[in-house]
Amino acid sequence: PEQPAFLVEPASQQDDIAVGGSHTTVVWGTEVFDQGGNFASNTFTAPVTGKYMFTFNIVWLNIDSAASYYQVGLEVSGYDFEHEFDPDFGQDAVSFLCAGSILVDMDANDTCYLRVKQPNGTQQSDIGTASYFSGYLVC
Repeated sequence: PEQPAFLVEPASQQDDIAVGGSHTTVVWGTEVFDQGGNFASNTFTAPVTGKYMFTFNIVWLNIDSAASYYQVGLEVSGYDFEHEFDPDFGQDAVSFLCAGSILVDMDANDTCYLRVKQPNGTQQSDIGTASYFSGYLVC
């Protein structure tokens, strides 16, 4: 059987991420590859039950040091795996790299996507084009 795998990148910078209580879905406009055709509308759908490895690299630009935190979350059919950092660098940072990987147990037709959150501060942060999201079936 075909081994599902994908690698996606932003087609352009995602500017001025919303500030507040809700999350913002990361927009992936360029599919470098999508073996099996399981990635669409910023979301991966598992074609079969198994263990999937996901890796992400989010390049934050124009970080607001007044925000209480920034968050990158991998949302997988009811589970939310969060990576969080405190942007209090003493001044607004030009850029910050947030990367992670995780092995996830998924059932067939479960979905997975990346989302970000900045709960407060100024709406000035962007997601840069050097970001990526990838995944593949391990077993």
